[in-house]
Amino acid sequence: MSATTEDYTRVVIVTGAAQGIGRAIALRLAADGLDVAVADIPSKIDSLNAVVKEIQGLGRKAVAVTTDVSKENEVKAMIETTVSALGRLDVMVANAGVTAGRSTVMDADVESWEKCWEVNIRGTLLCYKYAARQMVKQGAGGRIIGILILFFECRFNNLTISEVHPRSVVCEGSPVLVDIAYRRRLSELQAIHTYVYSARSALELREHKITANAYAPGAIDTEMIANPIDKEHGAGFAIKKLFKIQSDVRTGQPSDVANVVSFLASPDSHFVTGQTISVDDGIHFS
Repeated sequence: MSATTEDYTRVVIVTGAAQGIGRAIALRLAADGLDVAVADIPSKIDSLNAVVKEIQGLGRKAVAVTTDVSKENEVKAMIETTVSALGRLDVMVANAGVTAGRSTVMDADVESWEKCWEVNIRGTLLCYKYAARQMVKQGAGGRIIGILILFFECRFNNLTISEVHPRSVVCEGSPVLVDIAYRRRLSELQAIHTYVYSARSALELREHKITANAYAPGAIDTEMIANPIDKEHGAGFAIKKLFKIQSDVRTGQPSDVANVVSFLASPDSHFVTGQTISVDDGIHFS
């Protein structure tokens, strides 16, 4: 469905858009007819500019906005820059996230852990907050879409992971925290999910014709889960071995996630709100 009405072209912000899933989402929504603001941290400006050129090659307007989503003033500025450059905001895709690396509890780096909280939890909430304010101000509804990492609900007992990742530590017979920051992110994102996507919040946003949904990627072939061992055994080998997933289970592509976000961002999703859609080939059931 075209993103253009008789009055305006819809506009989306995608955070964490310099690579991986975020880049795929930005390109898919541009192909769907939306103008796109791509956001990421300043060190990724070259990659952001490359994505902007790709979007422009699809015939859509695009702007790169360097943003640290953990900082409230920068999120506000991101919204303002987007509206100034592209005219409005209709879809917010809060995709940005970071990881602190794999470690045991005893070796956990607190600074990295806190950075994960700042970006993955507070950053997501700030994106929702200021996107919703802009959409309400416009009075034309909107779509707020966030990433929820459900993949890390997998069990962690009795894992031997030194063969999978060079920095991994083996703790035989005891729970191993494969990625302490992501495990914390999971529980806290679920808490935010309960609040943001509860019936009460969904009904509150519904009054303004704004839907709020999430997508939950599984093992997606991106730089975030890439491991040197994959070069020898194929994409996704390490993550499958780590979570004891059968080797013949498919590893998803960023485009698989982008396809779901495309629907959630579309006018066709107007009757869908408060939902989390898993994009994982069913592995969260195992």
